[in-house]
Amino acid sequence: MLLLACGAFVAYGVLDSDDAPARQQASPAAGVTYEVLGEGTADISYRGPSGDRATVVTNARLPWKKTVSVPLGASPIVNVTLGEKGGTASCTLAVRGRHVQRATATGAFGRTTCSSELPAPEASAASEGAQ
Repeated sequence: MLLLACGAFVAYGVLDSDDAPARQQASPAAGVTYEVLGEGTADISYRGPSGDRATVVTNARLPWKKTVSVPLGASPIVNVTLGEKGGTASCTLAVRGRHVQRATATGAFGRTTCSSELPAPEASAASEGAQ
């Protein structure tokens, strides 16, 4: 009887595990590449996988590049701030390998931002189904 009960628990675990990947699917996202070109250093903040919090890199050596997955419906954005020595730095933003925006900061404490919009998860799924 005990052996039968143990067998039932093992069978339940094996059968139940088939549903586990479906429940743990990741939210839809798009690959976003942020790039900052220039010389020297800059403070850089960008939106990453969390979708709602910025990641901040202080005194990043330029050139700098980062590719992350941004959840659909969130807006990819990268902010660049130069230091008191100034200079010139350009940000670029690519979504799924396609260039979207470029902007340039110059001078002491110069600032620039590159941003874009990603489709909502429902709109993306509908457009992929139409292909």
